[in-house]
Amino acid sequence: MTFRTAKLDFLRKIELEIQEKWERERTFEQDAPTTVGESTNKNKYLVTFPYPYMNGRLHLGHTFSFSKCEFAVGYQSLKGKKCLFPFGLHCTGMPIKACADKLKREMELYGNPPQFPEEEEEEKQQQTTSDEIIIKDKAKGKKSKAVAKSGSTAFQWDIMRSLGLTDQEIVKFADAEHWLDYFPPLAVKDLKGMGVKVDWRRSFITTDVNPFYDSFVRWQFVTLKERKKIKFGKRYTIYCPKDGQPCMDHDRQTGEGVGPQEYTLIKMKVVEPYTAKFKSKVFYSKNIFLVAATLRPETMFGQTNCWVRPDMKYVAFETTSGDVFISTRRAARNMSFQGFTKENGVVPVIMEVLGQDILGCALSAPLTSYNIIYALPMLTIKEDKGTGVVTSVPSDAPDDIAALRDIKKKQALREKYGIEDKMVLPFEPIPIIEIPGYGNLPAPLVCDELKIQSQNDKEKLAEAKEKVYLKGFYEGIMLVEGYKGQKVQDVKKPIQKMMVERGEAMIYMEPEKQVMSRSADECVVALCDQWYLDYGDAEWKQQANEALKTLETFCEETRRNFEATLDWLQEHACSRTYGLGTRLPWDEQWLIESLSDSTIYMAYYTVAHLLQGGVLNGQGESPLGIKPEQMTREVWDFIFFKTSPFPKTNIPKEHLQRLRREFEYWYPVDVRVSGKDLVPNHLSYYLYNHVAMWPKDNGKWPQAVRANGHLLLNSEKMSKSTGNFLTLSQAIDKFSADGMRLALADAGDTVEDANFVETMADAGILRLYTWVEWVKEMIANQNNLRTGPADTFNDRVFSSEMNSGILKTEQHYERMMYKEALKSGFFEFQAAKDKYRELAIEGMHRDLVFQFIERQTLLLAPICPHLCEYTWGLLGKTGSLMKASWPVAGPVDEVLIRSSQYLMETAHDLRLRLKAYMLPPKSKKGDSKPPAKPSHCTIYVAKSYPPWQHSALSLLGKHYKTNNGVLPDNKVIASELGALPELKKYMKRVMPFVAMIKENLEKNGPRVLDLELEFDERAVLMENLVYLTNSLELEQIDILFASEADDKVKEDCCPGKPFSVFRSEPGVSVSLVNPQPCNGMFSTKVDIRQGDNLSRVKLMRYEDPLLGPRRLPVLGQEEQGKLLISNKSVFNINLEEKKVTLADNGLTVDIGDTLVYLVH
Repeated sequence: MTFRTAKLDFLRKIELEIQEKWERERTFEQDAPTTVGESTNKNKYLVTFPYPYMNGRLHLGHTFSFSKCEFAVGYQSLKGKKCLFPFGLHCTGMPIKACADKLKREMELYGNPPQFPEEEEEEKQQQTTSDEIIIKDKAKGKKSKAVAKSGSTAFQWDIMRSLGLTDQEIVKFADAEHWLDYFPPLAVKDLKGMGVKVDWRRSFITTDVNPFYDSFVRWQFVTLKERKKIKFGKRYTIYCPKDGQPCMDHDRQTGEGVGPQEYTLIKMKVVEPYTAKFKSKVFYSKNIFLVAATLRPETMFGQTNCWVRPDMKYVAFETTSGDVFISTRRAARNMSFQGFTKENGVVPVIMEVLGQDILGCALSAPLTSYNIIYALPMLTIKEDKGTGVVTSVPSDAPDDIAALRDIKKKQALREKYGIEDKMVLPFEPIPIIEIPGYGNLPAPLVCDELKIQSQNDKEKLAEAKEKVYLKGFYEGIMLVEGYKGQKVQDVKKPIQKMMVERGEAMIYMEPEKQVMSRSADECVVALCDQWYLDYGDAEWKQQANEALKTLETFCEETRRNFEATLDWLQEHACSRTYGLGTRLPWDEQWLIESLSDSTIYMAYYTVAHLLQGGVLNGQGESPLGIKPEQMTREVWDFIFFKTSPFPKTNIPKEHLQRLRREFEYWYPVDVRVSGKDLVPNHLSYYLYNHVAMWPKDNGKWPQAVRANGHLLLNSEKMSKSTGNFLTLSQAIDKFSADGMRLALADAGDTVEDANFVETMADAGILRLYTWVEWVKEMIANQNNLRTGPADTFNDRVFSSEMNSGILKTEQHYERMMYKEALKSGFFEFQAAKDKYRELAIEGMHRDLVFQFIERQTLLLAPICPHLCEYTWGLLGKTGSLMKASWPVAGPVDEVLIRSSQYLMETAHDLRLRLKAYMLPPKSKKGDSKPPAKPSHCTIYVAKSYPPWQHSALSLLGKHYKTNNGVLPDNKVIASELGALPELKKYMKRVMPFVAMIKENLEKNGPRVLDLELEFDERAVLMENLVYLTNSLELEQIDILFASEADDKVKEDCCPGKPFSVFRSEPGVSVSLVNPQPCNGMFSTKVDIRQGDNLSRVKLMRYEDPLLGPRRLPVLGQEEQGKLLISNKSVFNINLEEKKVTLADNGLTVDIGDTLVYLVH
């Protein structure tokens, strides 16, 4: 067994014992108080996390987000709040049903267990290769999870095998309901293994399998419809023209989980002079547009041309308005189902056109600063995506700059396609977006860096696109008028909206990837009748904005993302015909989709335990004896709307009042924690639905949302296919629950991506184990610790540093900044203890040591609760740590802490100077020897600055006061200082000194401008003289004022920066031996110097200094043949003869080369 395994096993054993104790004592089960006082003066904290989807095991990404909830509950309960952390499990939507149906289909086609043909695998590989980078619309995140979670394996059966399931077990998963029985209990088990503070009585699964939750969602939707929030109309959906109906996942041969992809269709008007084809009579008096589908409307300011493929077939067709559009037939077919043509699904083709017939035509394109641009050839355009017409923005698109450079360089290419020089040569990339690290022309820069020679360098171009597109979208800043200084991701929608309103663009949809129906027809995106939530309604939007104003978002970026979302959010389809979920109460052919049944379920948590009693599917006995069918609309109204009258029901009144009391006590949600990618969808819908359900009761609206970034694993994206992936249960097995929790807290706090580092988790195991061992050691040795008054310099420093650590850690926990809380409340807190242990030469004080252990346990408890609960028990505490209180910080003496900091810096500086002193002098011959190790040191401290520094500081201080804490430019300072006569000869040294003071001013604040130190420098060093002497292995340190030294020392010594001088005093080396048996003492050599005398040990000399050391000592007669050296004796040395003599009472004796020391 390795040392690491033993430590891990130790932690895991503790964790399992503590978890059993918590479960036995029902530590985290919380009910609303029954007394009026407690119910009205609410000191409660309700935290929630978006319930995870139950088509697999929970992974480290989920864990990172909900760990924030977990740490928050731990801290707030220490602050005396009544905390509730409920946890539901989501099963609504298509993926589970689609996976189950896929298994069914695989058994039908390939047998049970299936025997899969090999070529299918290759086909799949070909289909998944795509070089297009799409910035995902996060609002469709839920839909694409089916694909994301399936990894790259071709068959569902193989995916299930990869989860460790046998063929016999997999068969059961062909029934969607089996997933609901299988994965939710595993999620609960994994979460319990992490030690989460969840009230499991309130857990549930969604869908109509759970009759209580089903009733709750139906009530919510009836209420929303009555309040005119839900409407019926046309929505975009994947559609099979052959079948004449929407094609949901289960109807598809290929393309499961694929949804509609929104493009902005850019209208580029064909203008005179017309090319031959466009002079045809069929186009007479019609506006002709080349239409290009783009995912990046914000880049249209940078168009220099457009691209068409010379050998591609295009169609010119008439639209509803009478205008003519030119695109591929495939794109025209999609458009015909989206209201672009007069007859739905019919493309009225005027003419078929080859790409080469379009080349060279003049175009008027929206937003670009060029009045006329031209259609140019690009040979790599694909027919299966977009319209076959491509906008060209060479400033930001690597493909475009590569193709433009090609056609500019190659005259033969221009001649081949009849392209005149005027159509190409005058056009240069336009700077439209500034990207950090790439400047304002990112595509040309990256292409130059990667040495891309032509548009055929496909691999390099793919790399260039990945660099530019993603960084450009997330970090790019607009440079164009009207949008200057705004983030690219914030202006995308507003620019699209503006172009559509001006008639320069349209919204166009097509499937994200090719979708083939079972009828072997390629699917399109069609506008179909659907029920939708009208998030675009002005009044509703206004109310959501009101809720956002009072919402705590913890960082500005989250607030801006909310504002941008609420600005562009329009209708959201809330109904589907396929999947799992709750049926629309008034139109049961429709199911309520997964982003719509998950907006106010936090209210359901408040009563779930009384209805379901912890039975996940709600099909057990209700603790209040209530049946699902009794939960009528009026009953739900009474529970959740405090003005609703008592309903007609046979449920006892006290039960209903208890349900209402639970809701009224726990609501609103105090904080909801989630990944930042849910801001544009789930979290915005969460705000909308709360204001819709409680429009006049803003006390029920969400209080705070804490959004975090994604989690990287060892600095790389988590991915099953690469193996860089950890489930929650794997992480616990590998690092222990507390080791994992420590690494999760340390992974990061901001909306930027966080990083879980396995070496950090390993180091965490060691830190935690070492901490507990140290606590045990202190408890065992407590009687050896110092007692009496705790008032030494280092006692007072340690006490102040602990108090400061408590206050800092409290601030970090309040702001949900757990990496910072861990830093101040564990790493720095432990460092303060280690420093105290090192500096307290007189020994650590017992009271302070045990005060430290108790405080450390409380500060770390929210993050590592198991180990802290165990430590709490070691301290002899009777109650659970989960019921303890946050430590109260005593006074903090900042000046004292800074004086201790000064001591550590001085000790460090002395070590560096000692090291430099020991270096051999530079010699050309290279035979120089290092100097002897010094024995003594004189440290000079200055009460005041040298006159020239004093003058410079006085001037800086005067400016700082008069300019409200701002110092003028160096030129101004230099000219003013140069005018002072006393500084004339120091000018070379003055400005570097000013630069140093400016730098320190930024770091340490205005006290660096003080002319004297705020503490007694000499007193601090004197109080720690033994520590300094021992740590430098010197015999003596003298501390003097600089005023007693020569001019060089006075010049180089200033307050806070002592000057040291090392020296070696001559001595004669003597052996010291200890003849006592079995005592662990050792022999050593000591240099004896002139005037040395004795302290603390019993020293003896041999009667015969020559033969005495050669005789073996006799057991029990160690002092035979030896004479005691008294404390009054003084050693004298003769350096020439290397002899030591002893002077005592006027006698002088030779001691030889060996002395004996005895320890009693």
